[in-house]
Amino acid sequence: MVRPISESKNMKITAAVVRTAGAPFTIEALELESPRADEVLVRIVATGLCHTDLVVRDQLLPTPLPAVLGHEGSGVIEAVGADVHDLAPGDHVVLGFAACRECQPCVAGEPSYCAHFAGLNFGGSRPDGSKALADVDGAVSSHFFGQSSFASHALVAAKNVVKVATSAPLALLGPLGCGIMTGAGTVLNTLDVGPQDVVLVSGGGPVGLSGVMAAAAAGAQTIILVDPLASRRDFALTLGATHVVDPTAGAVEGQVRAIVPGGATRILETSGNMTAIEQAVAVLGSRGKLAMVGVPKALDATVTVAALPLVSLGASICGVTEGDADPRTFIPRLIALYEEGRFPFDRMITEYPIAQINQAVEDQYAGRCVKAVLTM
Repeated sequence: MVRPISESKNMKITAAVVRTAGAPFTIEALELESPRADEVLVRIVATGLCHTDLVVRDQLLPTPLPAVLGHEGSGVIEAVGADVHDLAPGDHVVLGFAACRECQPCVAGEPSYCAHFAGLNFGGSRPDGSKALADVDGAVSSHFFGQSSFASHALVAAKNVVKVATSAPLALLGPLGCGIMTGAGTVLNTLDVGPQDVVLVSGGGPVGLSGVMAAAAAGAQTIILVDPLASRRDFALTLGATHVVDPTAGAVEGQVRAIVPGGATRILETSGNMTAIEQAVAVLGSRGKLAMVGVPKALDATVTVAALPLVSLGASICGVTEGDADPRTFIPRLIALYEEGRFPFDRMITEYPIAQINQAVEDQYAGRCVKAVLTM
């Protein structure tokens, strides 16, 4: 028998819930369990709104509904489980994606390729199948990306929490845990951009613009952004891009090669659009490398590329998850770059109260904001 929320001993929280595919988020009262031995209870200060949240809302990627999504959370620890000794109430934290920290990729320092990544991040529950959230009718999917941070509070495995200095701007830091980390990490880790590189970024959303800033921080002298929105192109020029290309104004290859006849040595493709990927492949230069991070609109989406140019140029194409980054080391690196004035990601952010989550979604889709952050 389900107990009414008013009679439950579980903690009462407020959360944005998605109940059916593609439906608006609804702000609801839910119950949240107490932290287990390996978990911490975090009072969420702010959470970034990421494209992945929306493709899961629309069920292009599956998480059992109803669910509380949100996976770019930052906040303050309020309680810790019995086995947690390196974190304490009052600590300021950024919440990373979930990883087991025990499999071969995790032990090798590659937690974004954890052998259990899909289940831990999209399963809607703890590894044992239990759900930490409930409404008056029963269980609600929790632990999305190990956190479900579209809420006033979240339970998180301690091993996936990154402690930050209390002097850091906590309300801004959540997106460092996924979208911003993905763009910057792909540039700095996967592509290993340096001053000698010609960098092309396909897509001027928060992931792409994070890549632009990271390329500038790495000293790249030529950084080209491709995006159809004039506002995004103009903004990119203020963040470090040296050139911009409008894909609606003519063939991308021709426009790019007019800037750099030899093509790009490093390409970050963020759109997940098959045509855009093929256009990016066409401008790969000698020994060039293209990294794809965008989620396509269809799980069976395919790209057609000519094999011979890849062979003759010695070029390569790869996919990347979470910027090939370990949040525990990479988030502090990004915060340090920000504090040095070399990674001004805060300029992308527009804050919305959690009650305006659907407006934030609409504004982000329409390009009225670059990166929406929901404050609690």
